[in-house]
Amino acid sequence: MSEPAAVQMDGVPVRLEQRAVLKSFLGLSLKNGLLNLVTLTLYRFWGKTEVRRRLWSSIHLNDEPFEYTGRGKELFLGFLFALGAIGLPFLVVVFGAQFLAPAFAGLILLPFYIFLSFLMGYGRFTAFRYIASRSSWRGVRFQLTGSPAKYGWSYLGYVWLSVVSLGWFWPAANRRLAGPLWDGLRFGDRPFRYRIDDARKEHVYGAFALGWVGAMAAYFVLIAVMMSILIPAMRDAAGNTVEPSLKVFGQIYAATGALALVYTVIFSPYQAAMLRSIAAGIGFAEVRFRMRVKWYDMAWMTLSNLALLTTSLGFLMPFVEARVSKFLFDRLETTGTADLDSVRQAAGSSPRTGEGLADAFGVSPI
Repeated sequence: MSEPAAVQMDGVPVRLEQRAVLKSFLGLSLKNGLLNLVTLTLYRFWGKTEVRRRLWSSIHLNDEPFEYTGRGKELFLGFLFALGAIGLPFLVVVFGAQFLAPAFAGLILLPFYIFLSFLMGYGRFTAFRYIASRSSWRGVRFQLTGSPAKYGWSYLGYVWLSVVSLGWFWPAANRRLAGPLWDGLRFGDRPFRYRIDDARKEHVYGAFALGWVGAMAAYFVLIAVMMSILIPAMRDAAGNTVEPSLKVFGQIYAATGALALVYTVIFSPYQAAMLRSIAAGIGFAEVRFRMRVKWYDMAWMTLSNLALLTTSLGFLMPFVEARVSKFLFDRLETTGTADLDSVRQAAGSSPRTGEGLADAFGVSPI
């Protein structure tokens, strides 16, 4: 069989490119920031939708762009649903517990806070499902199958296993939680596949151990620094206890901020390794993915984004999201082929509202 015939049968190579012009997101950042101020953040649902539309249209698969079809109204309705389903019950439980004895209050609040972990997982799944359903290429939609409730219970279990293991289960949890999202993803009538054995070939626990040990050491250093600041400041010349000054609180906040920066750097090897691990597990048809990201790339991107958001008071969030998107796609490689011309639209309903729960918990991807 000739080579052209083989290509026709097996499909074509897949090439993903991010062609965003980052400067164009500066104006959008200013527009969204000002409108959020004027509307007391109500505009953020429509602003987020516009950011996604621009980002999706800048991502090209074999020279053809993706399309985002979501609407701000859907995100707003999702927010109202989350407000009614979580916000009001939470306030009722918290205020009601204040009128009870501490022991009874704990019995009420502890199960509720545990249940919040379930809701975070549930919201993460539904956010991924909504974004998939509003994403298309050549008019063919993506969709996510599976149960958000099952994912929520898995998330709850993994979170508490991580708590009792002092965080050491979390790398395994991250890999497992990626499974239902990517293995349940469909492009039209064709499934993605997530192979956890391939994901495990990328070692992550060495990088995690480095971050964990470094984080613990940095934490105890912070405690020592805070004590060295607070104890002398709370005693006057006669040895009497006094209130710490604003300068002292400023020094404490500065030390805490420095710790956050240290955490960002020392966990960068783990974050980079986990990205490589999950990407290695994802496949579509005969296409496999590989993420070439180094720890120093991750550290620089995270620190520079924090600087941009801090100095702009959050106004540059759309610009930062575009930077992250370009950062990831520039380091994403694909091998293998897929017959994209034969993909057909799949039957199935789409969610009517946006990712309200994910927005409430701050776990929405974009």
